[in-house]
Amino acid sequence: MTPRARRALFTVVLFFVVCAFAGSVLQRKVGAQSAAGEGQVRDNLKAFYDVYAQVEQNYAEPIEGDKADAAIYDGAIPGMLRVLDPHSNFYDPKAYAKMREEQHGRYYGVGMTIQQQNGKVYVVYPFEGTPSFRAGIHPGDVIYAVDGKIVSVDGKIPDGLTSSDMVAKALKGPKGTHVQATFLREGHANPLVFDLIRDSIPHPSVDLAYEIRPGVGYIHLTQFQETTAAEVGEAIEGFGDLKGLIFDLRGNPGGLLDQAVEVCDHLLSKGQGIVSQRGRAFPDRNYAATHGNGGKSFPIVVLVNRGTASAAEIVSGALQDHDRALIVGETTFGKGLVQTVYNLSENTGLALTTYHYFTPSGRLIQRNYSGISLFDYYSHGGTAPADTASREVKLTDAGRTVYGGGGITPDEKIESPKSNHFQETLLYKDAFFHFAPVYLANRTVDRNFQVDAAVLAEFKKYLTSQNIPWTDADLNEVMDWVKISIKDKIFTIQFGQLQGLRARADWDPEIQKALTFLPEAQALEDHAHKVLTEKAMARSETR
Repeated sequence: MTPRARRALFTVVLFFVVCAFAGSVLQRKVGAQSAAGEGQVRDNLKAFYDVYAQVEQNYAEPIEGDKADAAIYDGAIPGMLRVLDPHSNFYDPKAYAKMREEQHGRYYGVGMTIQQQNGKVYVVYPFEGTPSFRAGIHPGDVIYAVDGKIVSVDGKIPDGLTSSDMVAKALKGPKGTHVQATFLREGHANPLVFDLIRDSIPHPSVDLAYEIRPGVGYIHLTQFQETTAAEVGEAIEGFGDLKGLIFDLRGNPGGLLDQAVEVCDHLLSKGQGIVSQRGRAFPDRNYAATHGNGGKSFPIVVLVNRGTASAAEIVSGALQDHDRALIVGETTFGKGLVQTVYNLSENTGLALTTYHYFTPSGRLIQRNYSGISLFDYYSHGGTAPADTASREVKLTDAGRTVYGGGGITPDEKIESPKSNHFQETLLYKDAFFHFAPVYLANRTVDRNFQVDAAVLAEFKKYLTSQNIPWTDADLNEVMDWVKISIKDKIFTIQFGQLQGLRARADWDPEIQKALTFLPEAQALEDHAHKVLTEKAMARSETR
């Protein structure tokens, strides 16, 4: 057996050891026979070893190099986990490093998001305040070379760096070190060369926070990482005397449980429950607000959709159960399983489901996944059981009915707009992303820029030049969306990512609809306060 194969096999052994450890804890807790369980683990491990040895020795092609890694990392371990639940997961070295980076919310590099498309590596946008942003790198710039190594020429990758992942790796490095990056830009005949000094790059989870109406704050939260609660707290404090808050959790996949708890702590009263964890191998845990909002109260509308999951559902469920916020949008994804991440060998990791979580009212948010393919499970997120009679029924603090077993059901529904074929074509071709650099090649715009007939004429000309089919009827049917999509990308180049995001948020029909529910959110909170006061008085009278 080759050294690489032995290392890969060692990872599997360690994987079994971790699972066996969790199982042994479970066995001690429930009083099962540990010797029998350990014997089964040994038998299973021997059976796997025997199969792997036969494959390595007798397969028609050598099992070595990347193929050996793939057999373990992409085949054996994920296959074992998939029979348990949809969320237990294995991280190979690259995925594990990326997960840890996302959890930290910080890395060392030059501060840009890139993507590979048609053999070229494009800058999607530089993060504001980073070396890339300060140097004047623009969205739509094509990375031509990094430290002299050619990335792509005319859609071909001749040598050197061969993928956006490798380009990203080359751009990262220790703080204070230099990297020379060469770019091609629309309107410039010659390449642009930048000498960038790597720095600590924050990657905030709150990508947009501003006063969307006088006295009304808007916060968009992308995920829950180590800095999330501090970011949300700073955003709320920065608004001053709030008259309302739109808390946008659409598309938020979740993240760190402790950060979801701390976010709720900013918004709930001291002592109010947030979430409980119930598992078999470890003691149950209940989380409550330890500091509370200090009596600082304002109406909250939480905007969710079918991509809102896990930690984002913890926050949504806790605020809904305490009648602290009005939940609007679509039914959320329905992930109520908690994973513990174990660090394995070779910089790999195992995310193993160890708990189910429940909202303060006792709702289990996890959807049923038995007998469902992984594809169907993920593609049908936000699909609650059609038969509400079969779902568990719970009550909020004020006595409102809420349901468990299938995500968070919104108090008020807002359907996400559905794209037509023309919109999907423009998005697939990244038409707005590629048009904006062309439009700005020989001009600049100010903050009063609007997409008028002249801009639209140039956009139509661009579509024709790229062989993207269009008609006036196609454009007129989705004209508002086309205009904001152009403005968003142009603002992102001219003023930075935040201004592009803000331009879109100011237009977003779902956000605008959410704003109309602030009076209802205020009435909800007022009623909950009245009910809780009456209950407290009734308890004191019976003593």
